[in-house]
Amino acid sequence: MYRERLQKTGPWGLAETLGMTIEHFEPGLARVSMVAAPRFHNPVGTVHGGVYCDLADMAMGVAFFSGLADDEAMTTLELKINFLRPVVSGPIVAEARVVAKGKTTGLVECDVRDGQNRLLARASSTCFILTAERAASAFAAMKSWQ
Repeated sequence: MYRERLQKTGPWGLAETLGMTIEHFEPGLARVSMVAAPRFHNPVGTVHGGVYCDLADMAMGVAFFSGLADDEAMTTLELKINFLRPVVSGPIVAEARVVAKGKTTGLVECDVRDGQNRLLARASSTCFILTAERAASAFAAMKSWQ
């Protein structure tokens, strides 16, 4: 259901609000982009760290979720990000890859880069795999997506 939703409509919710585009995804990999603009700035005049985090989180979630079985869902247990370089405007791209996937947890890493391919941030996420009963509420929420 998740893969079909992404293929049909792309991002939704906050990802749509931030103008994210899912450029590519396959099991274990995802590339998500957006354009940095003044409306995303912090008081210092650069893109707020939370925006980097949202972009990385979206890419990591898509990479991990797209590799799950049809009866599985996931949730993030932990997310960490290192901010390495500020950006003011222009395209930013998050490329995520699943590093490890076990029966119940997985590790995903993500690089966020600017239009000149400079590393802006590096993130990692620990994911928890929800099976059968535990995934029911996630699948119910997916059915309500518009």
